[in-house]
Parts: sequence; structure tokens; C-alpha cells
Amino acid sequence: MICVIHAHPYPRRSRVNRALAEALSSLPDLDLRSLYDRYPDFDIDVAAEQKALAGAALVVWMHPLYWYSVPALLKHWFDKVLEFGWAYGNGAAALRDKSCLWVPTAGGSEGTFTPEGMHAHPFASFAPPIEQTARFCGMRWESPHIVLAADDVDEAHLAQLGTNLLRRLGPWLGSGADAREISQ
Repeated sequence: MICVIHAHPYPRRSRVNRALAEALSSLPDLDLRSLYDRYPDFDIDVAAEQKALAGAALVVWMHPLYWYSVPALLKHWFDKVLEFGWAYGNGAAALRDKSCLWVPTAGGSEGTFTPEGMHAHPFASFAPPIEQTARFCGMRWESPHIVLAADDVDEAHLAQLGTNLLRRLGPWLGSGADAREISQ
């Protein structure tokens, strides 16, 4: 099973995150958990979230990049759900050996994530806190699936982004479908 933790504060305003979530929504063996829909008051049901994670082989953290990090509710989710004794510490092993795929989106193009660009660093410079969160919980960090220039995506490319993400998830789908079958 795949557990997707989707954290977009304004999902109806996001063409790219909405398209990615829609592409995933019909997959078998996938639990798409839109945090801002579930917890608009930030009152997270920790037991429900931990139960969803416990059954997953792959955990996906999908969100727009906010101030070079995750949106506020996802940070709060990390703080509450990935608790000591369950996700880490004292022999905790609830997430050990599960794969973690980070799917961030950003409005900036690749050129803005260079020493000369607006953000002055490559996009990879912003990954360490997210990666270490996964690794600290004993998870296997997968190469991130990054979507840049999200503000400039045309309709044809939008559909392709969904297909590309489905291909990345292919190895974890319980149905045995491979990436070629998913994209058709």
C-alpha cells in the first residue's frame, strides 16, 4: 500500500498539486490523505495517521515548497505523528524500512535554483531537513520527484506530470501493474 500525505494549504488554487492528486486518486492500494481537508483546524488525529502509515510500504510527502520547507500543517503533522517511541527512539520501528518519496512542487524554474538565480542555491540544498526526517525514522529515502516551474505548466505538460508520478509509484503498487500499464 502507498500512503500519500498531501499538504497544500490551497489545493483548489494549485493546478499542479491538484493534477498530481487527481492522477493518484484512482489508484488501488493508495491512501491519499489531504491534510488541509482533513485537519483545517490543525487538530490532527494522530492514531488515524499512524494507522495509515503502518500499513504502507511507501510513504509519499507531496506539497508545494513553502519558504524552502514544508507548509505549516505538514510540519505540525511531522511533530505530532512522528512521535518518540513510535517513529523513532527506544527501539521504535513503526516506519523502519518503509520507503519515503518526497514530491515537492515549486513555482521557480531550474534556473532560479542556481547560485546566480533568485534562490541562490540548487533545489537539492533544501532537501536535507526533509530527508533527515525520513532517515531519522528509519525510512529508506528515495530520490525525490521534484516538479519545478509549476506556475508555467501548460495543459499538455500538466497531464504528463501526473503520468510521470504514476510511473515513479509503479514499483510499489500492490496490483502488480507496471509503469507502462499505468500510463495508458
